[in-house]
Amino acid sequence: MTVVREELSYEQFGVSVRELAQTIADDGYEPDVVLSIARGGVFVAGGLAYALDCKNIHLVNVEFYTGVGTTLPMPVMLAPVPNVIDFSDKKVLITDDVADTGKTLKLVRDFCLDAVAEVRSAVIYEKTQSLVKCEYVWKRTDEWINFPWSVLPVVRKSGEPVTPSKDAL
Repeated sequence: MTVVREELSYEQFGVSVRELAQTIADDGYEPDVVLSIARGGVFVAGGLAYALDCKNIHLVNVEFYTGVGTTLPMPVMLAPVPNVIDFSDKKVLITDDVADTGKTLKLVRDFCLDAVAEVRSAVIYEKTQSLVKCEYVWKRTDEWINFPWSVLPVVRKSGEPVTPSKDAL
């Protein structure tokens, strides 16, 4: 059985971020803070922050996926957890590469909700089963996504065995 996957190249990623930024700008949303969900959201956050001229970027580490289709029971924020006071009365744009189950986005959104002026989310991909329906989505799919940063083997010292990224399995 062949597994169908959504393929995103680095070139398509650049296009997706610019188009996503244009959608956000056309909507009139001007975030004070771009909050990246690491790891995949880091790429999206950097591109959107530059495109939207937002210099205030924060990062939150959330562990949920342990491999293709395997997760922890619930997502967990890892240290260092951002200080929510840094977001007080700010418009926050949460970024991630994909809203799959939506549990990670929900955790981060709920973390921000009571402290911020407004919170919205932007992703490259959103799946239909996502608990969080993002305000800004480049593309909707229900396929597993091969992101350019997660399909190649992990880089090791020359001569050491090469193993694929857990995301590429």
